[in-house]
Amino acid sequence: MWMRCNVNPARNDTADCVIRACAVALDKTWLQVSDEIYKLSRKHYLSMSDDRLWGRYLYEQGFVPFLLPESCPSCITIKRFCMMYPHGTYIIGTGSHAVAVIDGNYYDSWDSGNEIPSFFWRVK
Repeated sequence: MWMRCNVNPARNDTADCVIRACAVALDKTWLQVSDEIYKLSRKHYLSMSDDRLWGRYLYEQGFVPFLLPESCPSCITIKRFCMMYPHGTYIIGTGSHAVAVIDGNYYDSWDSGNEIPSFFWRVK
């Protein structure tokens, strides 16, 4: 189920989905995650929105990466993912968006449930 959530301190709905998703999944503030990813960005000379950078960040936070099966790439939506994985904490990546999933609910500032994920990260 979609849970309307925007942890951006100014409630801006900008291109900060990675920071918002990580903050929700890690139970940190938007500013904490932004600062941590920024430091990592400077260390590795990567854009803050680069999948490799936030993938490294999630790995350092104890998340494990998974690819979704390619056998039916459009049949798994974020909503369906939540039904398939009703327990645990995840961050889903669609290639252009990131969403936090906790115990079968997806937390986002807009209803992204029909988006098609390509990978996800799960807390160990």
